[in-house]
Amino acid sequence: MGKKPHQQVVLASAVSANLAGGTILGIFLGSWVDNELAAKPIFTIIGLLLGLAAGIYGMVTTVRKFTETGDNKE
Repeated sequence: MGKKPHQQVVLASAVSANLAGGTILGIFLGSWVDNELAAKPIFTIIGLLLGLAAGIYGMVTTVRKFTETGDNKE
């Protein structure tokens, strides 16, 4: 992995933004649905899990794009 140090910092920032952003957004949306439907913790938990899943998916796709070398040896 011969990437420059600033590229590694960008990757670390993107990974943490994906994980944190997806999780926080899921919690806020789930909490909002809970308040609208008066169904306290269930949609917050569902939102948390969906946010984590979205964050992990975004993290994996970001890392894959970053580590692609351009040569497809199969």
